[in-house]
Amino acid sequence: MRSSRLVNPAALVAVLALGAAATLPAQARVLPAGSVIIVRTTAPLQSSTAKQGDTFETTIEESVGIDEFTIIPTGSRIRGVMTMVTPATREQSGVIDVVFDRLMLPDGTSYTIAGRLTSTDSAERRQIKQSANARVVLVGGRGGIGAAVAGAGSSSRSNSILAALGQMLSEGRDVNVPAGTALAVELDRAVSLRARGRMEGRNIIYTAPERVRAAQQALARAGYYRGAATGTLDDATRRALFEFQVDRRLRGTGNLDVQTMEALGVSGTGGLSGAVLANTEATALRRDAQTLLARQRSELGATAVGGMNASRGYTEAELELWFALSAFADNAGVYEQVVINGGNRDAVVLAGRALLNGARRVDAAIQGARASAQLQNGWLTTRRRLSALEVGRG
Repeated sequence: MRSSRLVNPAALVAVLALGAAATLPAQARVLPAGSVIIVRTTAPLQSSTAKQGDTFETTIEESVGIDEFTIIPTGSRIRGVMTMVTPATREQSGVIDVVFDRLMLPDGTSYTIAGRLTSTDSAERRQIKQSANARVVLVGGRGGIGAAVAGAGSSSRSNSILAALGQMLSEGRDVNVPAGTALAVELDRAVSLRARGRMEGRNIIYTAPERVRAAQQALARAGYYRGAATGTLDDATRRALFEFQVDRRLRGTGNLDVQTMEALGVSGTGGLSGAVLANTEATALRRDAQTLLARQRSELGATAVGGMNASRGYTEAELELWFALSAFADNAGVYEQVVINGGNRDAVVLAGRALLNGARRVDAAIQGARASAQLQNGWLTTRRRLSALEVGRG
């Protein structure tokens, strides 16, 4: 069964382009060259009215993550530029060639990118992958997505593309891509992006060496990959991933994503085993801990700066609980920051284990103190939030 097509009203035809794109070395929180991002057009693309140099915008409807941290939030936009537009004539269909040059995030941050149009259809992507310089363009009137790869001429880029398309232009119809059409953008160069908290969705691309290495080993066992398990997401690995995805009826992007890791039978977490809390859960936990600490101070008649009630007697157990809750509130605040801003999942897992150790100190202290029912019930609520970390610890 073929994987889903991304453009229905206009053809995406692969032709050889001139020149080769440079790539950037991979590093932490880098979206590597070759990554495929799915976008949707916000306005129609029509060869009858468009002009060379016109720009258009596409939207990203699902957040993109790298190694479980969000780098491109939902609602981000990618700008396209029409580098060639030829309207249809009686003898020749319209053609639009596009590139993608800018990523714009909802907070106003923008990044220069170099991206091209590609396809996730299995037959067409196989044809495209036969040449490192394959080019995908929009052609009017063709049903589905074209898959031909042709040699480029030597006069000019526009003439080379038209010559390569040949008989595919014979219908004489204009390109008409409606608004809301899904397109696939493939990065020609890596782009470094800031991590924006833990990724709660499934649109995650794994790039960490240990995860790539595990995937390479699984692909080799399945007969898709014949290279060394280098831990590098190179072209050979992407081709193996694409072939595996197509055969498993997954979206054929060549990305090492969550669904592909699961289909390979490889854990996407890598490194240490153990659960982590989502951003919102970590924030709620920190707020609960601060509320409990404030309640305990109130019950002790203590001020925020340590002033104590001179007429009241205190027990060691009460002060032990105060100190334990104070430490736990600080720990919960640190854990929240590690979850939201950290870039190392193993560190987040270890932070969760340290937080559990702090919680156990509160468990012991609350048993010996004369804590109120409200304080005890509040701690039970907090403990329930921590249950995911207890279960996930391996």
